[in-house]
Amino acid sequence: MEENVRKELDALKGILNNWKTGFMSWASPDGDNDYVLLEFREEIQTNIYPYVRRLFETNYITDMEAKEFMIYCYGQVEVLRDQLREVETNDS
Repeated sequence: MEENVRKELDALKGILNNWKTGFMSWASPDGDNDYVLLEFREEIQTNIYPYVRRLFETNYITDMEAKEFMIYCYGQVEVLRDQLREVETNDS
């Protein structure tokens, strides 16, 4: 993978982490936070996945690199889920 492509993917990771932080502000201590996870997942599907798919289609990244990156992205949904549970637990 070229250095400029690696920088692009790192920038996407930064965007993803900013989104995750923003979605944490939506956290409700009541425990009804499934909509937050759905919104975060939708942001990934709508904004990041098409970009990564295009990088693959134009041969800037391999199939394996695209898969690994998307696994990272969807793994952040699980990280957010854990963080939301922590908010629910701490406020209970």
